Amino acid sequence: MPHADLVFTGGPVLTMDPARSRATSLAVNGERIAAVGHDEVRELIGPRTEVVDLAGRMLLPGFQDSHIHAVGGGAELAECDLTDVVDAGACLERIRAYAEAHPEREWITGGGWSMEGFAGGLPTRQQLDSVVPDRPVLLSNRDHHGAWANTRALELAGLTSTTPDPADGRMEREADGFPTGMLQEGATALVARLVPVRTPEERLAGLLRAQKLLHSLGITGWQDALLGDFNGMADPSSAYLTAARDGSLTARVNGALWWDRDRGAEQIPELVRRREELAYGRFRAGSVKIMQDGIAENFTAALTAPYLDGCGCATANSGLSFVDPEALRAYVTELDALDFQVHFHALGDRAVREALDAIEAAVAANGRRGNRHHLAHLQVVHPDDLPRFAALGALANIQPLWAAHEPQMDTLTIPFLGPERAAWQYPFGGLLRAGATLVAGSDWPVSSPDPLAGVHVAVNRREPGATDERVFLPEQRIDLLSALAAYTAGSAHVNGFDDAGSLLPGHLADLVVLDRDILAAPPEEIAEARVERTYVGGALVFGD
Repeated sequence: MPHADLVFTGGPVLTMDPARSRATSLAVNGERIAAVGHDEVRELIGPRTEVVDLAGRMLLPGFQDSHIHAVGGGAELAECDLTDVVDAGACLERIRAYAEAHPEREWITGGGWSMEGFAGGLPTRQQLDSVVPDRPVLLSNRDHHGAWANTRALELAGLTSTTPDPADGRMEREADGFPTGMLQEGATALVARLVPVRTPEERLAGLLRAQKLLHSLGITGWQDALLGDFNGMADPSSAYLTAARDGSLTARVNGALWWDRDRGAEQIPELVRRREELAYGRFRAGSVKIMQDGIAENFTAALTAPYLDGCGCATANSGLSFVDPEALRAYVTELDALDFQVHFHALGDRAVREALDAIEAAVAANGRRGNRHHLAHLQVVHPDDLPRFAALGALANIQPLWAAHEPQMDTLTIPFLGPERAAWQYPFGGLLRAGATLVAGSDWPVSSPDPLAGVHVAVNRREPGATDERVFLPEQRIDLLSALAAYTAGSAHVNGFDDAGSLLPGHLADLVVLDRDILAAPPEEIAEARVERTYVGGALVFGD
């Protein structure tokens, strides 16, 4: 064997290969792994070989994110970024300061504000008016299922007390029916349609800004969960294609084409055409994203039984199914026959069941085609549906950071689900015990894209640095190796990168070096680990 281009030695090397999980040395030739083992790998060191002495640091496969909005997240970093403030007063001061620093901006946009900072999770137009009275403001909340507008923005959109709610959302209203400024789900588009669309240059800058951040966290590939126009947000596809063609896309990306829920099967030929067009280098778009429901905090997640009110009594609301369940089965069957992967947003137990029913219909009609359909978020899963994931080959796409006690969970979710359903939330352990394959993502910019923070919560069911000693549904904790597998081999599998996610000879040299062996540290210290180097195809993309 010729001398290697790159050799890591001095382990530990975590391979994510069940046959040999640990090694101490790894060699790379070109873009691929040449050898994995121990002292014998050092024989591949030649005069031009770059040698990295791990000196006790851990080498493992590069992390992959199975559900992220990289272009939007990167673009928002250049706008009014509220992700690191919670208190309403601090949030308003941040908005005031941003508006004063950017007098040239026609609209004040951005987002990341936290529902827990406002009574009932509902800020008002008057609060925004107090800091920006003269220009329109529209700011997405942290989960991007709602937005906060000031009075000027509502006026420009022509929204009044008589404006009806759209079928896929609602406006919160004052006593006389006038909008409060809080727009839920599809109601966001009533104002967002007026916001100047980000230019292609801004979208490309957002992608490259996001890529730099994600590489610094050890992420070498991802699935972008929304390629299309949605709620005033421009399609990020062109940014990916531009970066893939000019070589600035260093990550491996699979995109999920947006399913327009206002249309039906007539859009499928367009999706086929877009899949063909959006394929170049490290970018492809082989998935279709279907958002089947909303979120629990604004009562739009689809449940099998009604939400409770503040007194614990059943309401008349069981959430929204954005796509008719019967039609969904037909759509998924046709997409599956065309070898699309279907990427569901399924948060409530009814949406999860509807998505699984659709996959079951596709399997009955087409057989098992190996298209790796997956359900993202899985906040509430009925226990009867846990075994169906393995039976149908449906992948469980988890966002672990959400599975912890925090104010949004404790005040805006659990009381309105009731104790039985609250105990069905984020059942990572139950899914694993039932034979499901776990894949993991962040939904950034909804929550942090840091995989180590996600692994920490999956293992501990507590947020990093949490002072609250309570463990959120401790029976749903998973072990560290299973959590790491979800972020490496599992996500590489769902993203369609079969020669990544584990360290095997012939596989892509997508690698991350941590500053410590996290398997040797206490579980409560997982999130303290830091990424020191990230490689994609043997090339250093983060670190020195």
